[in-house]
Amino acid sequence: MPELKNELQDVLEIIQTAAEKYNLNATDIIEQVKDLNATAKDANQHALFYSLNQIAMDQPQWTFVAARLFLNELYEKAAANRGYSRSLKYGSFFNLIQTLTNKGIYSPDLLNLYSKEEIDELAKGIVPERDHLFNYIGLFLLADRYLAKDHDGNTYELPQERFLIIAMTLMKNEPKQRRLELIKEAYWALSHLYMTVATPTLSNAGKNYGQLSSCFIDTVEDSLDGIYLNNWDVARLSKDGGGIGIYYGKVRALGSDIKKFKGNSSGVVPWIRLINDTAVSVDQLGQRQGAIAIYLDIFHKDIMNGFLDLKTNNGDERRKAHDIFTGVAIPDLFMEKLQEVDENGRSIGEWHTFCPHQVKQIMGWKDENGNALGLEDFYDETDRKYFTEKYEEAVNHPLLPRKTYRAMDIMARIMVAQLETGTPYMFYRDEVNRQNPNKHLRGEGYTSIYCSNLCTEIAQNMSATTIQREYQDEDGNLVIVRKPGDFVVCNLSSINLARTITANVLERLIKIQVRMLDNVIDINTIPVGQAQATNKKFRAIGLGTFGWHHLLALKKLHWESDDAVQFADELYEDIAYYTIRASMELAQEKGAYSQFKGSEWETGKYFERKQYTSERWNELKNEIAKNGLRNGWLMAIAPNSSTAKIGGSTDGIDPIYSVEYAEEKKNFKFKVTAPDLDHVTYNYYRKARHELDQVWSIKQNAARQRHIDQAISFNLYVRHDIKAKELLNLHMEAWKQKLKTTYYVRSTSQTEIEECEACHS
Repeated sequence: MPELKNELQDVLEIIQTAAEKYNLNATDIIEQVKDLNATAKDANQHALFYSLNQIAMDQPQWTFVAARLFLNELYEKAAANRGYSRSLKYGSFFNLIQTLTNKGIYSPDLLNLYSKEEIDELAKGIVPERDHLFNYIGLFLLADRYLAKDHDGNTYELPQERFLIIAMTLMKNEPKQRRLELIKEAYWALSHLYMTVATPTLSNAGKNYGQLSSCFIDTVEDSLDGIYLNNWDVARLSKDGGGIGIYYGKVRALGSDIKKFKGNSSGVVPWIRLINDTAVSVDQLGQRQGAIAIYLDIFHKDIMNGFLDLKTNNGDERRKAHDIFTGVAIPDLFMEKLQEVDENGRSIGEWHTFCPHQVKQIMGWKDENGNALGLEDFYDETDRKYFTEKYEEAVNHPLLPRKTYRAMDIMARIMVAQLETGTPYMFYRDEVNRQNPNKHLRGEGYTSIYCSNLCTEIAQNMSATTIQREYQDEDGNLVIVRKPGDFVVCNLSSINLARTITANVLERLIKIQVRMLDNVIDINTIPVGQAQATNKKFRAIGLGTFGWHHLLALKKLHWESDDAVQFADELYEDIAYYTIRASMELAQEKGAYSQFKGSEWETGKYFERKQYTSERWNELKNEIAKNGLRNGWLMAIAPNSSTAKIGGSTDGIDPIYSVEYAEEKKNFKFKVTAPDLDHVTYNYYRKARHELDQVWSIKQNAARQRHIDQAISFNLYVRHDIKAKELLNLHMEAWKQKLKTTYYVRSTSQTEIEECEACHS
């Protein structure tokens, strides 16, 4: 046999070393590679395919052998494109930055703000061995979607360089005397896979295009200008990769009057179809169509007049919007009506729906500034039922038009749509507003938060942007003056629970992670002005988690157990404490967010409501009253699908799909096993998500939600043949347990649901 080339020997060494580390028998593949007498590239490909085909429940570690072989290909491509010896693995970091800046891929900021000496100093901290932490699917996704390439798609950037570029970008405005130290700490967090940043940050940080925030939420004013300007804003955000949530509850219903002409309004459905066309037409960075969720109140007259059927396959196609997602804002009163029954146990609760425009016209409710108010502008507090009072007042008004249904008939329509399409999402508006730490800006009883975002984990103050006037300036330009509303922005990042808790680095991690998130607010450039203004006004962040099921398996805790519920309560209280403390320390250093005064953070009411009475919490409460808080909202748990895979763990707070399954997207199909699968953890993984009792998932999430100031992307997994009563009971349990939102209802009969990538932080 001819003498093997050095590169071919490298392939054999990779296989041998990885196989020995993971106690795998690699004799067959080593002999096959030797017998091939092929080029190193072909041998690497053959070994890679062999390794991928070996991945199974009884030998899951082949994924790491495959990852090493794929990494070998990445090193080879980067070395060839950048002109250095492949044996180095990583070439000159400074030359990489120069090259990709000259090609227009990287932002000039990297070279303008950092000296060559600083860049070389940071490059010394790159640890190539941390590339070995990736499993195959994680490394593939990182390389396929996020590593910087040139305009022809050629590989330049390598994994550790992406992490360092992100750290440099997020810390670029920090004081120079501390900047390198903070970059190294951020690199430590990222390169150990202790955390992930949001998809837009992972993809766009350091680059010459795109923005860094995940999701945006807008409130649509009831006017032609408001509707079309919202569409324009949505298009600009979608273009840069943002997921969108839109509240349509203020827009008048079908048959309402326009300028006193009766019955002329076409309702919300045609406008939602327009948004649907925008989602399809304005794609996200050329990779996928826009992702937009529309929310409507369950007391809106159009809820049963097309809204709940927008995505279903039955009915008039001219009133469909298959490419958007839907959500329903539900008050406590509706859930109470579902429980009203006659002596035979038959549901008799009535529910009335109204046009928001007619409510404002006829009821005459106004705030202290004289602004007209509708039902959507009130919520029920614990000690006073503000919404219920207004709803009953509207019901009893003889001149106010309404449509009346059995509450259970509306709920049945919701559940039918959920089993077919996964949506609508459920948004429990009273609980969200009760728990809002920034309700002081509107006052108790007045709604500040009307809906959530595309992935149901964001809950922040909202208001519509309005046109004040139009005029022609001295240069002849036509100027539209818009009064900016609170246009919500979510800046996300997530803790890899399994890796972080195992390494006992939670407190250290959260401290740097909160700083990274806070810095996103200052360096990000958002194309919609009111979103940019809101981002800096509240400085809201959303620190979340993924890998919950992975952590339970490592801790030997069964999903369906009180121990898992208690563990969720204890762990997320710690996460909340460290996160709030980190924000307080940032406020000491940089100042509090602009609306801190009068908030429940300042008054301490937030901590009292959460029953945080221990010594550490009382001390922190007092420190916040004195020093302020840097961020108006702090925690939100996103779905974390793609980036959880990059982190080598399980999605968000979800149970695993199965112990072994095929992960399939448009451009790949891989066999995947549960992380850290062995004869011990198998016992805690063996029940797939659709086999688990969802009540236990709700209990876990309720324990978790107590400590999260925003909300949680929480899916319900059910069988396709679930009885209506059983699904209803799950929704009732979620509401009774004080969940703020529920995300998809995923049944076993649904095909793959296209999700927004932006929140997969």
